[in-house]
Amino acid sequence: MADTICRCVEGWLEEQRDHAIALLRKLVQAQSTQGHERSAQHIVAQHLRLLGLDVDVWEPDGGALSFDPYFCSPRTDFAGSPNVVGVWKGVGGGRSMILNGHVDVVPVGDRGRWARDPWAGEVHGGRLYGRGATDMKGGNVSLLLAVAALKSLGVRLRGDVIVQSVVDEESGGAGTLAAVRRGYRADAALIPEPTGMRIFPKQQGSLWFRLVIAGCAAHGGTRYEGVSAIEKTQPVLAVLARLEAERNGQIDDPLYDGTPIPVPINVGSIRGGHWPSMVPDRVTLEGRLGVLPGEPMEEAQSDMAAALASLAAIDPWFVEHPVDLEWFGARWLPGDLDPESELVRTLSERYCELLGEEPVIAASPWGTDAGLLAAVGGTPCVVFGPGTTAAAHYADEYVEIDRVLQVAAIVALTLIDWCEMPE
Repeated sequence: MADTICRCVEGWLEEQRDHAIALLRKLVQAQSTQGHERSAQHIVAQHLRLLGLDVDVWEPDGGALSFDPYFCSPRTDFAGSPNVVGVWKGVGGGRSMILNGHVDVVPVGDRGRWARDPWAGEVHGGRLYGRGATDMKGGNVSLLLAVAALKSLGVRLRGDVIVQSVVDEESGGAGTLAAVRRGYRADAALIPEPTGMRIFPKQQGSLWFRLVIAGCAAHGGTRYEGVSAIEKTQPVLAVLARLEAERNGQIDDPLYDGTPIPVPINVGSIRGGHWPSMVPDRVTLEGRLGVLPGEPMEEAQSDMAAALASLAAIDPWFVEHPVDLEWFGARWLPGDLDPESELVRTLSERYCELLGEEPVIAASPWGTDAGLLAAVGGTPCVVFGPGTTAAAHYADEYVEIDRVLQVAAIVALTLIDWCEMPE
């Protein structure tokens, strides 16, 4: 790619640094927790219109989506949660690209753990702080800047660029599913989730599960007359630990080198018992099962079911009282893009051109909407963004401003390469 274009893109972005910070601050200040995304989406839609894109704004039809086999959101009412899509039509003859980012953010949590106002968008030491800064409004701003840079520099592309600002990613991807079902598909897609500038062609999938473990109630003074569901939880946890070790022991993909547990099984909540002087007769565990790239969700579910069934051979109690397994709530389809694909190669080359070093190519330790785009939309997707997982969902979440601009430049040059410019 011509050095002139590269320098022009970098120069334009540096001139727009203050504008980029102001835009990111506005997006962070728009408190777009689930069900409250409208104000942030208004900012995005307005920006896309100013860039001259054809803008589509709609609230997903949760009633219709609820019948979709890929729908898994805990809600079906998306009032106040619109999707926004902007289309930059190409002149024809080139490949298309989806730039997809989610605008929903997780709750703040304990405000006492924040040293800074989570909704202020405070800038300090080259970082912008606030809920959603790294996951993933910093990456969303990178996408908007990439398109703005090319438009402002008079670049024309053959292929279409489709900018998607979606809702509900944190609950399983209903926003992206709605965009796919609305007809938005492309030859490739990029999602700027917080990868720490690494390139993720593969992403772990996941499923939420609920286990109900039965006991037999009795007075605490004669606890030997009952069976404690809490005590029966211990062999269940041991079986899950063995299953996790077995599933991860089969992984030899080099993209997982350095990842201690590529596909974890995490128990995130436990509820049981009613009274200190009563033997508990029921314990409920809820957690998350990791799914390997390329692994059918049904196979992962079968592994879990078989592991729980093996409890009967360990403890006779489970013969008559098997653990009840339920799959519920959110799930993320795994993504499995060939690391040698043209999309990954093109993005890597532009990264090297801009930053003067080879990128780290790895597998994501968490799920994204890339699996939905690929499996449902037929759109191969790579994940690459400026934020860092270490800051996502934590107090004092932040993103480095320099990285937001660097990702914008890399994405802009990737669009030129992928979508092509007319002769």
